[in-house]
Amino acid sequence: MSKRDVFTDIKCILIKNLTVTLIVKSQESSQYKLHQSFKQSMNNLITDNQSTNNSKVGELAAAFLTVDEASEGQRVDNFLTKTLKGVPKSHVYRILRSGEVRVNKKRIDADFRLSMGDIVRVPPIRATVTEKPEGAVPAASKFENAVIYEDDAMLVLDKAAGFAVHGGSGISRGVIEQLRLERPRAKFLELVHRLDRETSGVLMLAKKRSALVALHEAIRNNQTDKRYLMLVQGEWLEQKKRVVLDLQKYVLPNGERRVNVVTDASKDKFGERQTSETMFRLIKNYNHPTIGKFSLLEAQLVTGRTHQLRVQLSHLGFPIVGDDKYGDFALNKALVKHGLKRMFLHSSVTKIRHPLTQEKLELVAPMPTELGKFLKSLEKV
Repeated sequence: MSKRDVFTDIKCILIKNLTVTLIVKSQESSQYKLHQSFKQSMNNLITDNQSTNNSKVGELAAAFLTVDEASEGQRVDNFLTKTLKGVPKSHVYRILRSGEVRVNKKRIDADFRLSMGDIVRVPPIRATVTEKPEGAVPAASKFENAVIYEDDAMLVLDKAAGFAVHGGSGISRGVIEQLRLERPRAKFLELVHRLDRETSGVLMLAKKRSALVALHEAIRNNQTDKRYLMLVQGEWLEQKKRVVLDLQKYVLPNGERRVNVVTDASKDKFGERQTSETMFRLIKNYNHPTIGKFSLLEAQLVTGRTHQLRVQLSHLGFPIVGDDKYGDFALNKALVKHGLKRMFLHSSVTKIRHPLTQEKLELVAPMPTELGKFLKSLEKV
């Protein structure tokens, strides 16, 4: 072997050993950084869990979240979906089935309901809870002058017509999304019920989960008294009338929801119809020489089906004026020239017991100015 070959072999060995050394050092450095990252993540979790309930869910260590009043009574799957923003629901249910999620160190099912003070173990996962910055600036208020009632448990608004209660179907921000922007520090804020976009009046929201559960239970058990005012086309003659009809929801090709009356039960092949019941009371009749006869009614809801009042009245031949789904479209167009540019349907009074104190509440939303003006225009003739 020549001297040149020996030199080349030695050079290769030295380069190989140096490369191995560098790799080992690099691995040690990475392990050290990984260890430090893990340690810091754990410290963050412990600190966050002690100071606030919005613990960060890390990729390196499990998080232990304490259930507060905002999440009390919530199903654990819904709690995780809300906590693990950006994580697919399929993954949430996978970690539940695998037993990686524990409540008070015990395995639980997806429908397990959380109690105040429960400790929920969330496994390492690629997700982060989006925390509201301490110095978050509230959005400009759109509903400051619309508050009817508010305390620690409830917020009740007099919703104006034209506001959707939640985003969707081309609406980027509804009442609930706007309120959450206006109140960035609110821990909990949820709709108790819905109002159609063009319906004005009493809208209830819960500021505590316990209040939301209690209000939903009261609605299910018919322990609320909800009254609506509406102006219908035609001359309504009966002072009081109880209306019971089976309603069925369906969807148009463009995705819009509609409801119709099921008059033949045999056509309801899938048993999807729901019974609707309303008590109507006549307040006043109007007779305008140009645009015809109208009747102002008060409706007391017994059930609360989608579009219940609008569909019932349209089926009876007394459509609500201004209704762009079930009304008389030609009349609606004519009424715009007389000053009515919206549906004449208003949630005027809701009587209910306070969800926590059981105090009797009467929540009143006065008739909107534009509706009152239109009624006066009918009387002037």
